[in-house]
Amino acid sequence: MATETTLQRRQILQAALGAAAFAAHGVRASTVAAGGKWMAYIGTFSSPLKDVLPTQVDLPPGNGRGIHCFEVDSHTGTLKATEEVRMGTSPSCLAANRAGTRLYSANETDRVGDDRQGTVSAFAIQADGSLQLLNTVPSGGAGPTYVSLHPSEKYLLVANYFGGSIAVIPVLDDGTLGPACDVQQDEGPLGPTRATNAPPGSFAISGHDRTHAHMIQADASGRFVLHIDLGLDRIYLWQFDPTSGKLTPATTPFFTFPAGDGPRHFHFHPNGKWLYSIQEEGSTVSLLDYDPQAGSLKHRQTRSTLPEGYAGSNFCSEILVSHDGRYVYVGNRLHDSIGIFSVQADGTLKWVKEEWTRGDYPRSFTLDPSGRWLYCCNQRADHVTVFQVDPSTGDLVFTGQYIPVGNPSMVLIVPLPSA
Repeated sequence: MATETTLQRRQILQAALGAAAFAAHGVRASTVAAGGKWMAYIGTFSSPLKDVLPTQVDLPPGNGRGIHCFEVDSHTGTLKATEEVRMGTSPSCLAANRAGTRLYSANETDRVGDDRQGTVSAFAIQADGSLQLLNTVPSGGAGPTYVSLHPSEKYLLVANYFGGSIAVIPVLDDGTLGPACDVQQDEGPLGPTRATNAPPGSFAISGHDRTHAHMIQADASGRFVLHIDLGLDRIYLWQFDPTSGKLTPATTPFFTFPAGDGPRHFHFHPNGKWLYSIQEEGSTVSLLDYDPQAGSLKHRQTRSTLPEGYAGSNFCSEILVSHDGRYVYVGNRLHDSIGIFSVQADGTLKWVKEEWTRGDYPRSFTLDPSGRWLYCCNQRADHVTVFQVDPSTGDLVFTGQYIPVGNPSMVLIVPLPSA
C-alpha cells in the first residue's frame, strides 16, 4: 500500500501536469495550482418551460431545467448547487473562454417558433459564478449538439446534429454572438444501419438515417477545423480563415471510418499529433495520426471499447484523454461503463479495465482542472456521479457522491478569475 507521503507526491505531480495542460489551452496555471474558485455548469435536456419560453419549440420531454450551476470543492470533488438558469431549449453542450468570463451553450432544438433551426446562447460569467444571458442567435441548422471556441476566441464553432450542418458564428468584443458567417452542409453516401465492427448480436442503430454533424473543434493552431458526421462515417477537415471565419476543404477533405461504425467524438492527445476517435455504433476507439502541417489523418489502431466477450447492443458516447496524456477514457451506454486504456509510448492503446458509472446511459464525462476528479453524466438516471482518479493507474474510484440533475448531458468546470 502506498504511504501517505507517496500519495501526496502523486497528487502534487498530477496537479502540476493538469495545470500545464490547462495553461496550454489558455487557462492560467496559477489559477489551477492555487485551487481558486471553480464552478461546474451542467447542461441538460430540458422540456419547454412555458413561463420561460412561451414560443413553440420542437423537443422530446426532458427532466432538466436548463443550465444547473454548482460551486466545486476541489479538495473533495463535491458540488454545491448555486442556481438554475432556466431554459426550455435543452442547452446540452457548453463551452467557456479561457479567462472564465464567458460561457456559450448549444440549445439542441429543431425549431424555435417558426424558425426551423436551433439556437446558441452567450452568457457573462459573473464574479460569483452566476450567469447573465447576453444574447441568443440561430445555430445554422436543426439540433445543435456541440459547440467549441476557436483558439482565437473570435468564433464559436457549432455542429448541428439534426440539420447535418456546421456553422461558424462570430464572437463580438462584448462576448455576444453575431449571425453565422459560414454554414456548411454535409454531403455524401450514408453508411449502413449495421456497423462493420458492432459487437455480436448488436442492434445499435442511431444515426445512419441521414447526415448528422456530431462534433466540431479546431486543432491547437487554429489553422484547421475538424468535424464529425456520424451518418456519413467521416471526419471532415477544413482550412480556416481567421479573418473571414470561412471554411474551405483541406487538401484531403475527409477521413472515412469502417461503414456504419458511426464516429461520434474525438480528443487530441496533448502532443497534438495523436487523435483518438470513438465510434458510437461500432463500439470502437481509434488512434489516428494527425499531421498539423497538412491537416490530414491516418489510421493506426482500432480497439473495442468493451471488455472481451461482450455481446449485444451498446452505444458509445464520450472520449477523454487525461491531462498528462497517459490514459484514455471511453463511455459505453447500455453497458453503462467507462473503459480505461493506457497510452503506450507510440500512442497505441492498451486495455486496462472498465468502471461501472453507477447510473444509466452515461452520455459524457469530464475531468476537473487538476485531473483528480471525474464527473459522469448518467442521462437516464438523472444524476452525475463523482469519481476520484488514481494518477498512477488511471483507475476511477467511486466517491459515493450522486449529484441529482435531470437528464444531464455535459459538465463544464470553469476556474473563475482571481479576485
